[in-house]
Amino acid sequence: MFDFLRDSQWLWWLGAALALGAIEMLTLDFMFLMLAAGALVAMVAAALGLNLTGQFVLFCLSALVLLFFVRPVLRRRLEESTPLAVTNAAALTGRDALVAEPVTELAGTVKLHGEIWSARPQWDGETFAVGERVRIARIDGATARIERLPA
Repeated sequence: MFDFLRDSQWLWWLGAALALGAIEMLTLDFMFLMLAAGALVAMVAAALGLNLTGQFVLFCLSALVLLFFVRPVLRRRLEESTPLAVTNAAALTGRDALVAEPVTELAGTVKLHGEIWSARPQWDGETFAVGERVRIARIDGATARIERLPA
């Protein structure tokens, strides 16, 4: 029984590498990926016959080197290659909408991407008639501030 455990240490390291790789897929932080790579280094050492202490030392050293030198480079490259996505209310700014109910400083609605939004003019004193095409200037809470389309 113990002979099998001793003779298949490389298999344990492979299992650890796969488990750490699976955790990495959930976190996407490159930390567990570096630990998985360290486990693969230890797996190779185990397959070559290095004792358990040596395997563990190689695992720790390779994981630390990867964590401190490779991981920051990978994270920086990922951040540089990922475009900034405009989401939520900021994504609606500049979009065109259709006035659904007359818009004054006190009331009004617009239809924006199939949804009805309460709306107010961007500038005091402006009014908008039903059916008029307008542009979203900004979003204040759940209210769209609208302006006329450029001519």
